[in-house]
Amino acid sequence: MKVPVPIVKLDYMLDVRRMQVLRAVVTSGSVTAAAANLGYTPSAVSQQVAALERQAGTPLLERVGRGVRPTAAGRLLTEAAGTISERVAEAETALADLRAGRTGRLVVRYFATAGAALVPPALARFRREHPSVTVDLRLADPDDPLPEVERAEADLAIVVRAVPRPGVHLTHLLDDPYRAVLPKGHPLAAKRVLDLADLAAEPWVDCEGPAGPCREIVRDACAAAGFTPSVAVESDDYATAQGFVAAGLGVAVMPETGLGNRHPSVVARRLRRPEPSRAIYAAVRESAAGQPALRALVEALRPRPDGLKKIADGCPEPGGAVRP
Repeated sequence: MKVPVPIVKLDYMLDVRRMQVLRAVVTSGSVTAAAANLGYTPSAVSQQVAALERQAGTPLLERVGRGVRPTAAGRLLTEAAGTISERVAEAETALADLRAGRTGRLVVRYFATAGAALVPPALARFRREHPSVTVDLRLADPDDPLPEVERAEADLAIVVRAVPRPGVHLTHLLDDPYRAVLPKGHPLAAKRVLDLADLAAEPWVDCEGPAGPCREIVRDACAAAGFTPSVAVESDDYATAQGFVAAGLGVAVMPETGLGNRHPSVVARRLRRPEPSRAIYAAVRESAAGQPALRALVEALRPRPDGLKKIADGCPEPGGAVRP
């Protein structure tokens, strides 16, 4: 049997504004002086103190000559009023800093290759301008981080090929083209640019892991080129996949941002007809998109013109030269 919890009803609640009037009287030494400092009439100040005494249920001031001094209860409430003023001032300062983007905490979700190529330089730029904002970075692979943004469990997510959702604002960061990755000495490595169909007869090293937007991008491009890849080896990450390619077990197709640490025994070549490419976005809640710190982080994530190194060694240089 449940025992009902008694409901205690307070007969009064101390009025903070009246406590501040009491503090002014105590620090000024008289009702008249406090009224002059506050811009009130002495009668209005007396009424405020009397109302506070009724709430407290005890006298708060006693007369001394032409002035007043606090009783023990009056001293207690005066000290409490001072503490409240300090806390309110601290809260106002903290709120102003938060509104201006000088402080706060941002929760960010990202996928692995974005973590390697986009996030480090962006975070370095952001921290130079917002050193007091804490950024909580967590890897989202293989889960879709957008639901965390929608549930306000994350402030920002870096996503691929995002589908617009109500309440979520998407900012395009970059287009990340896919490259053909071949063993050095492979006959196709002599070409500067490959048609995607050139890889149709090759064994493939699949490096896109579980089903998701990145896998769909590659599969859709292959379908547009008229073939389905023949997968010889499966790998969950680009670095390991490059090892399989270097060993001659197949060719691979991976995004340029995934080639930051290229295996010395592989080469990368541009693709066309079609060129697979993944669009990378920053996703935030529309209700939070205007927050200064969050807006600054999104801006920092936009690659600078010289920020993303062109790492595919088969990309033609000006004049048509092929990188060695």
